[in-house]
Amino acid sequence: MTDDFNGLTIALSKGRILDETLPLFEKTGIRPLEDMNKSRKLIFQSSDSNVRFLLLRASDVPTYVEHGVADIGVSGKDVLLEYAAAVYELIDLKIAKCRLMTAGVKGATLPSRRLRIATKYANVAREYFASCGQQVDIIKLYGSMELAPLVGLGDLIVDVVDTGNTLRANGLEPLDEICQVSSRLIANPISYKRKLSQLQPILDILEQAAS
Repeated sequence: MTDDFNGLTIALSKGRILDETLPLFEKTGIRPLEDMNKSRKLIFQSSDSNVRFLLLRASDVPTYVEHGVADIGVSGKDVLLEYAAAVYELIDLKIAKCRLMTAGVKGATLPSRRLRIATKYANVAREYFASCGQQVDIIKLYGSMELAPLVGLGDLIVDVVDTGNTLRANGLEPLDEICQVSSRLIANPISYKRKLSQLQPILDILEQAAS
């Protein structure tokens, strides 16, 4: 099956980012024709016949944009740092704010041996600890990071922290901040050049809304 859509394709991901992104796009006059949170679809038509939305896993948004399947997308800075996709980072939308941090068992003393770091942010974690002069062993996980220090799988975790409630509920505490995280509007470099006339009014409104 060939995709013959020639308009603007926008990649979004479910969850908090979607809930905070859609009101911004509504200010541009673009909104999905269906509830993206309730539908099982992955492609959504919008109020503008020349614009559609893709609903993806958060970690896949930069990949779809990098390869030009989506022209623009919204992705957290944590994901952009981890995957280092070849995309333009256009606007800090200042939504879905949190912090990327190390965390460990509250009050625990770290062992003197080489530390084991459990995280889904393997590249970010490795670079961060290297910048601190530490070589560490990375244990790649895809969820339930908080469990790793409790059962001895890892000494520390690297994860995003919002309120910190999940950490506290599991007897952990946030330690060092790696970076502040917010969601960014990203673009495929070729799409940005070819479709700038279509993109510019949207970019102007989103930039103003984020300021």
